[in-house]
Amino acid sequence: MAPACLVPSGRRAGTVLRLADGPHGCAGRLEVLHSGRWGTVCDDAWDLRDAAVACRELGCGGALAAPGGAFFGEGAGPIILDDLRCRGNETALRFCPARPWGQHDCHHREDAGAVCDGSPQLRLVAGPSRCSGRLEVWHDGRWGTVCDDSWDLRDSAVVCRELGCGGPRQPDPAAGRFGWGSGPIWLDDVNCVGTEASLADCPAAPWGKHNCAHNEDVGVTCSGPFRVRLADGPNRCAGRLEVWHAGRWGTVCDDNWDLRDATVACWELGCGKVRPRVGKTHYGPGTGPIWLDDVGCLGRETSLSDCPAGPWGKHNCDHEEDVGLTCTDLEERVPRSRASLSRSAPLGRDGKARDPKPPGPPGDLPRTGNGGVTQRNGQFRPEPANEK
Repeated sequence: MAPACLVPSGRRAGTVLRLADGPHGCAGRLEVLHSGRWGTVCDDAWDLRDAAVACRELGCGGALAAPGGAFFGEGAGPIILDDLRCRGNETALRFCPARPWGQHDCHHREDAGAVCDGSPQLRLVAGPSRCSGRLEVWHDGRWGTVCDDSWDLRDSAVVCRELGCGGPRQPDPAAGRFGWGSGPIWLDDVNCVGTEASLADCPAAPWGKHNCAHNEDVGVTCSGPFRVRLADGPNRCAGRLEVWHAGRWGTVCDDNWDLRDATVACWELGCGKVRPRVGKTHYGPGTGPIWLDDVGCLGRETSLSDCPAGPWGKHNCDHEEDVGLTCTDLEERVPRSRASLSRSAPLGRDGKARDPKPPGPPGDLPRTGNGGVTQRNGQFRPEPANEK
């Protein structure tokens, strides 16, 4: 019997998709929102025809590849779809035959991904890597620059997170460091809180409205593709802390872990501030490697990659000591579409004239020592790993 199409009675008309943990918004692990939760798609029967439908639905053009085998890393939470069998000409995945929602015989190591030929909304150009350069945004069919008026580390943090490039480096590069752009200056007076998932969620002047020249073009330098997540919790801002290294997710030991470390982790995840610490195994022991031990943040870093720690994989711990973390998630935040950047005047989240920016990355919280750990001068960051 052929699988039924995914249009059960009473279902709303749209299916919400995203591509996660890829280099930009048009490549990554395919995730689907169903019954209020994000989940993944199994790669059983997954091919270029299925990816083509997903890319089209996401507004990302056509499909270049349909990688399986958790090419972009293993997801968390439910596996929503299995045995998708699109013809390739459908306008949305919900019109493709598949098993019923949530029924599968898969593991997250079989999570499906897609690489589309559409352009990402952001890029860093004229720098030494894709995670460092002059910031450009795509609008109205053209790339343009961003003016540095009111720009600070909170805005850079959002850009780095959206690009999958970790946290911003301190201090931010001076305007024009990566050369002057050409063409339109699309954005001015960007005013992120710092926890937004996308620059599209930040208040700004209307598209193309500015009082700048290209010598004020914003440059951003990020720490690199350092990845963290919270697993097995009730939402993305609570769970067991895991970091990606050498192609695998692993945990963090709680030796020397305190509020300063948790503060940095919550900030990097875009999850606001840390809630009072939960028990060290509140979210259960992890599996696989224990990647980090003796983390010693000051509390003002924008990424865990900037904090001293023991060498990768060196520890005296077991998984009963895995760090658990609960962040505030800034629940009052109301996401906006990219069109929200096209308003007549910069507004706050409540639609009123915005107040000065809230405090950004936490201030210096000095430790009396570093727990016997030596600062590794940037070597904490994972070397380029084959995540395929």
